[in-house]
Amino acid sequence: QHHIIQALKAQRLFKRDVDYIVKDGEVIIVDEFTGRLMFGRRYSDGLHQAIEAKEGVVIARENQTLATITFQNYFRLYKKLSGMTGTAKTEEEEFIHIYNLPVVVIPPNKKLIRHNYADVIYRTEKEKFKAVIKEIVEVHKMGRPILVGTVSIDKSETLSRLLKKENIGHNVLNAKNHEREAEIIAQAGQGKNVTISTNMAGRGTDIVLGEGIAKLGGLHVIGTERHESRRIDNQLRGRSGRQGDPGSSRFFLSLEDDLMRLFGSDKISGIMEKLGMEEDIPIEHPLVTRSIESAQKKVEGRNFEIRKQLLDFDNEMEYQRKVIYEQRRMVLESKDVKKHILEMVKDTIENILHNYTNKEIYPEEWDWSGLKDHVMQIFSISLVIPKEEIPKLSISKLRDILIEKAFEIYESREKEFTSPLMRQIETMIVLRVVDREWKDNLRRLDELKQGIGLRAYGQKDPLMEYHFEAHNMFQDMVNSIKEEVVKFIYKVRLKKEESQGVRQARRETPAPMVSSQIKKSPFIKRKGLGREEEKKKKKIGRNDPCPCGSGLKYKHCCGKNI
Repeated sequence: QHHIIQALKAQRLFKRDVDYIVKDGEVIIVDEFTGRLMFGRRYSDGLHQAIEAKEGVVIARENQTLATITFQNYFRLYKKLSGMTGTAKTEEEEFIHIYNLPVVVIPPNKKLIRHNYADVIYRTEKEKFKAVIKEIVEVHKMGRPILVGTVSIDKSETLSRLLKKENIGHNVLNAKNHEREAEIIAQAGQGKNVTISTNMAGRGTDIVLGEGIAKLGGLHVIGTERHESRRIDNQLRGRSGRQGDPGSSRFFLSLEDDLMRLFGSDKISGIMEKLGMEEDIPIEHPLVTRSIESAQKKVEGRNFEIRKQLLDFDNEMEYQRKVIYEQRRMVLESKDVKKHILEMVKDTIENILHNYTNKEIYPEEWDWSGLKDHVMQIFSISLVIPKEEIPKLSISKLRDILIEKAFEIYESREKEFTSPLMRQIETMIVLRVVDREWKDNLRRLDELKQGIGLRAYGQKDPLMEYHFEAHNMFQDMVNSIKEEVVKFIYKVRLKKEESQGVRQARRETPAPMVSSQIKKSPFIKRKGLGREEEKKKKKIGRNDPCPCGSGLKYKHCCGKNI
């Protein structure tokens, strides 16, 4: 079911040259807000693979998330936060709510003399583009430079084809030819220069006017569609009329634009129908501007709620992240992790006793079989307690017995390995186990987040349910880390390497020609080869030490599954 949903998303919701491009046999994501290619970024949960299958390119392996953090929580790691942008005022509520940062407006150095014309709206996209071309032709005759903003690569290429029919020279700046960005921007302020661009030229770009252009009226900015965010529209307009220069801007819209279709008011469509608006006749009315702003505010409010909910979900992961990263840092920076390992030993024994004993029932009724097997599996301790002693046992006494035996084995292992080597082994084991368990936990949290919204049907708050489930999963992960670390430390064995001379001698010694001798000898029957030797071998008892050298009984080691 998950693969089918991702395939449907790739087929219907994600569009080529809008959300992504295909370049050199690779699907590359296009940033919705900047219009730039996001090299090295991939959609998660198999969506990128579904898009690759749709486009017929090589399907790469699915990514595994190793670490994750939201921008909000990442910025909160800094002790001091501040910023400067020309379009922050529209997002003031979000800055205050998330970062507790007020927005202060600083007056411009020079008075703004740009003229912002009222928006014009058409019934269809075809009529809108026709009007855009007409506006470009008229301004082009005046000798002024023109910057045309589009919302996607596809729309920029459509407009480019229409301009070619009018024989108007122009440059196209989008993610497909970002290599020429500096060259195109350098020419964008020259007379009669037409630049069609996605959001790449809509932010942080300083278009310098050519000589005499200011007297003609400066740069004219044309927006072919309103963006979901007013901030992006303001950034596009802000390319004109910079530092006291003259300039102008106008937005062309249609009822078929995504913003108007999904969030626009039905009043506009009703007015156009009542007035019997003819083809290619725009409507210019204060109601239009108010309806557009209302639609943008709806989208901004929805997007803010999405980001706010994402942050609420990430707060649980932020707590978990701090605990795990502090543990990693402790291991990396600590010169002696022995005391932390011994604490893990105690906690592991505590968890084992919690699973197999109960103070509410008699000791004879405890799950002794499961307890002994678990202790043997983790510590290689053969727990032998006389039957007559079991009724006298308490959980605390049994805990002390196990801790004492576990510490004895630990100390003997440390003497065997030497303390410096033991510390290295412990550090390596802890880091490997923590990283592996944390990676698996991130995957489980992603899966939990995908389906947690369905709990709303059961009259439960998905956010509270997520926090509850995620906390339990985290506790299980912490216990699993401790048990796995302890298990590895008590099971690890040193493999002695042969000296270089021995390895060299072994390589140079020719192998005996056994097979040819066997064929020629009349005294050896091939079917019975080796049986006499097998009979001579002593049979290994289940309670005998395992011949592999692990120190365990044969039944608990190599003979476990026999």
